[in-house]
Amino acid sequence: MARARQVEAFLEMLAAERGASRNTRDAYGRDLDDFAVFLRARAVDMVGASGTDVAAYMAGLNQRAMAPRTAARRLSALRQYHRFLCAEKLRDDDPCTLIDAPRQGRPLPKILAETEVAALLGAAHDTPGVEGLRLSALLELLYATGLRVSELVGLPLATVQRDTGFLIVRGKGSKERLVPLTDAARAAIKAWLAARAAVLPPDRPSKWLFPSRGRQGHLTRHRFAQQLKELATRAGLDHRRLSPHVVRHAFATHLLDHGADLRAVQQMLGHADISTTQIYTHVAGDRLRSLVEQHHPLARSAKAAKGRAVKD
Repeated sequence: MARARQVEAFLEMLAAERGASRNTRDAYGRDLDDFAVFLRARAVDMVGASGTDVAAYMAGLNQRAMAPRTAARRLSALRQYHRFLCAEKLRDDDPCTLIDAPRQGRPLPKILAETEVAALLGAAHDTPGVEGLRLSALLELLYATGLRVSELVGLPLATVQRDTGFLIVRGKGSKERLVPLTDAARAAIKAWLAARAAVLPPDRPSKWLFPSRGRQGHLTRHRFAQQLKELATRAGLDHRRLSPHVVRHAFATHLLDHGADLRAVQQMLGHADISTTQIYTHVAGDRLRSLVEQHHPLARSAKAAKGRAVKD
């Protein structure tokens, strides 16, 4: 089914005015395509949907047992699309105004213990040859910086050639952020750079840190995720628990657990809103409780009083 021209215009606006990535635009496109199929069965076009149509569509998602988080994303796509139509004077009202988002509990991130990360890194460093050097560089970088997987595999070669101890990362919305590198990550990158030419044809230089012969020119997210699961098996871990995003979670939770400032972690992760970063603080509960008991004046007073009562 061909897309309505208004949907194509909306997706072009996301790229031109908001700097939305290809993945974001593809996700919005799929969501709106699904809505278009629903409307077609009701003999309604994509500009003429009513609040009743949107409500019926959302009810249908619930009947299909769609996860609340996914359904909420679908509704977000519909809201932004209809706001675009209103802004372009293609309709006068937003049919999503009175539609409530599906209720959802905020999922906690999957957790990797520091010992499990160490086992992963050990397995990467034990992988022989050029593949092992690339895998070590990828994993050391991911755990040292908390990059999104798309940011990691799409790093330009120029980003690391000066070996400054920092990465300048272009993230969502083309926003740049500065992320420090650990000594281990810098050493792994240096070792990979020395072997990188072996994966390239002599007549095809590449601008990517992790080049590939595929269409994108660099290692794909899917392939790295596969390699990470294979590495987990070699490290004696459950591969079903592993993904690049889980290692990103480990970066954030381990930093907070060792006393890092929440704002600093937010900046390194590239979160626009600190509330997104705050979900990681649940793993630091014991540390925070200990800090309160050690430093809060009322906690110290209560502890001293308890000590005197025991002596009496």
